[in-house]
Amino acid sequence: MSIRMTSSGFQPNQMIPKKYTGEGDDVSPPLAWEGVPAGARELALIVDDPDAPMDRPFVHWVVYKIPPATRALPEGVANESTLRDPPGAMQGVNDFKKTGYGGPMPPKGHGVHHYHFKLYALDEALNVQPGLDKQALLSAMKERIIAEGELVGTYERK
Repeated sequence: MSIRMTSSGFQPNQMIPKKYTGEGDDVSPPLAWEGVPAGARELALIVDDPDAPMDRPFVHWVVYKIPPATRALPEGVANESTLRDPPGAMQGVNDFKKTGYGGPMPPKGHGVHHYHFKLYALDEALNVQPGLDKQALLSAMKERIIAEGELVGTYERK
């Protein structure tokens, strides 16, 4: 099953505005989605960059325990471990070693990087605490994913 993701901040497979990057205001872009299955008990979001010059994708954002009725995240989600909006949602640690969103900041001259905003619908609520990294979240979600969606944006530093 597929969830359709969009952003009013950028179009699919197009450049992410500087505002949402480490060169700009470094705030999270607005995200919206539709098509969450009725059986979803929780949502999770992982944003990473597989073009990073390392042996695995660079993680920019980890959000989980998003209530299943939630259909959007606003621009500029606070970099707090537990969110008030959406209520009860938690954030993990990104590869900048910080809680919350860390925008695109690829090495200068490294070419175009692709940022994958992946939303997962889970058939069961996770029994986890704030501060998970991507691997810990993926492990907790194993065999619980019933649908997913993806939005890709690009960014390049020249």
